[in-house]
Amino acid sequence: MTTVIPSGISEKVVLAEDAELGPGEERIADAIPPLGKLESHKKLWFQRSKQYELDDIATQPSVYDNPDVAPQYKPRDDWENIHRFDPRARWTWREEIHVVRKIDWRIMAWTAIMFTAMELDRANLAQSLTDNFLDDMNLTTNDYNLGNTTYAVCFLAGEFPAQLLAKWLGPDRWIPSQIVLFSVVSASQFALNGRPSFLVCRALLAFLQGGFIPECVLYLSYFYKHHELTIRLGFFWTGMFLADIVAAIVAFGLLHMRGVEGRSGWRWLFLIEGLITGTVGLLSFVMMPPGPTETASWSRGKDGWFTAREETIMVNRVIRDDPSKGTMHNRQPITPKLLWKSLTDIDLWPLYGLGLTFNIPTFSPQQYLSLSLRGLGFDTFQTNLLSIPYLALKIINMMALATLAEYTGQLAACASIFQWWCLPFLIYLRVVDTTKASKWLTWGMISLLLAAPLGHPVQVGWISRNSNTVRSRAVGAALYNMFLQAGVIISSNIYRSDDAPLYRRGNSILIGILSLNLVLYALAKAYYLWRNRVRDRKWNAMTPEEKLLYLADHHDAGNKRLDFRLAS
Repeated sequence: MTTVIPSGISEKVVLAEDAELGPGEERIADAIPPLGKLESHKKLWFQRSKQYELDDIATQPSVYDNPDVAPQYKPRDDWENIHRFDPRARWTWREEIHVVRKIDWRIMAWTAIMFTAMELDRANLAQSLTDNFLDDMNLTTNDYNLGNTTYAVCFLAGEFPAQLLAKWLGPDRWIPSQIVLFSVVSASQFALNGRPSFLVCRALLAFLQGGFIPECVLYLSYFYKHHELTIRLGFFWTGMFLADIVAAIVAFGLLHMRGVEGRSGWRWLFLIEGLITGTVGLLSFVMMPPGPTETASWSRGKDGWFTAREETIMVNRVIRDDPSKGTMHNRQPITPKLLWKSLTDIDLWPLYGLGLTFNIPTFSPQQYLSLSLRGLGFDTFQTNLLSIPYLALKIINMMALATLAEYTGQLAACASIFQWWCLPFLIYLRVVDTTKASKWLTWGMISLLLAAPLGHPVQVGWISRNSNTVRSRAVGAALYNMFLQAGVIISSNIYRSDDAPLYRRGNSILIGILSLNLVLYALAKAYYLWRNRVRDRKWNAMTPEEKLLYLADHHDAGNKRLDFRLAS
């Protein structure tokens, strides 16, 4: 969450402003240029704080403002941004807001577009179901479940290799390559001819897509502060839901191609959307710079996207927010020893547990949405269009949840709202005989269930905050996604053929898992509060000299440091 500034620092800053300073204290005043007021996050992401004027100093207090402590946090000499690192740099809010908006348009927007492209290839199987995909391929719903399980297992298996490759080669090289590779597999589904080819394509597609999300999260962390990242991750997942909306609209047109060249409409769907994704992948080689100070290239201009002043602001505002971001350079591989340290980081385990089960209450109904709507009597094209309203509402709810989490700072409580939203709708589906109810009422209840405010942006941002090292941030995001995919495997096997069409047993299981999730959120909150209390007690018992000695010792690292507090 944050690195605690030793109490002796604030005393020196106050002394530096006193009119009756001795010679030594004057030197401290010379060493520390004026700092800005502490930034308040009690505002909506699009609002400007009323606590400051645009031309006020924006530079936030940090460990780099104490000459005794600063050397312990200095970035490594081979850090790619070291030439712009300057603890004495100061800038205004006007400059910082301009730089952040520029990053949003240059970096964030294209990252969301890449996710949109990936989601097109990941989710178009759902649209294919409305065009008699299962009948054309002689598959059953259990075969469909097996395909989803195969996808989840292989996606899980691809997480670590892809994340380690991205850390070694750099996200700017690996992510575009990854998109091009899985677009080829996606387009090749045009030629599916039976159960074996279906399962092989699902496996290859998933393995090549594995790791994409945590790679993007790591990449975005190079540019944003922690409190900014949660909201940007909300926009990132908005790209996924926009892809689902676009896919439904595009599918409405492409599935009308059934009969062209004697082929089914779903074949053209796979082929054309695969080609679209491949185009995005090729463009990504141009649109992804390696880092904040490495935007210059033949395709982005010899001077790059940012001026030297803007690069200085980008680098120093991020490193002041989290000094751990200077502990590795962006093409440094994670060694087996560092990997093991990250895997055994028990302070991140509560979040992995949440990743396993939190999304199950909506994932099973979502997988069966197309089949459920067809079963209610909606035709192919109605089914695709009726999936749009819940996606639009889900985007609004997700962004509202991410904003609320940053405004309140209560990550566990806000993320658990997802579960409370789902509960009444799951109870309805469990109790009511939907085969006798109005099909429009049933569609409305399922849509409201699936529109639950997704906690992904909050929880992935939570992982990033509580990592406090680049290697844990990279490995932790991948592990979280692996647990999420394990949850997908569970979800894919809750609704079974012998429980159709009401799935009463399946919905009972979902309600039980939802109840478990509420307990897990409470336990995660309690654990992090307890860990912080223990650290506060030890840290506050130290004298200023003991604190400086502890910081110089470096025995504890990352989120194990006594001067680091875990977010909850």
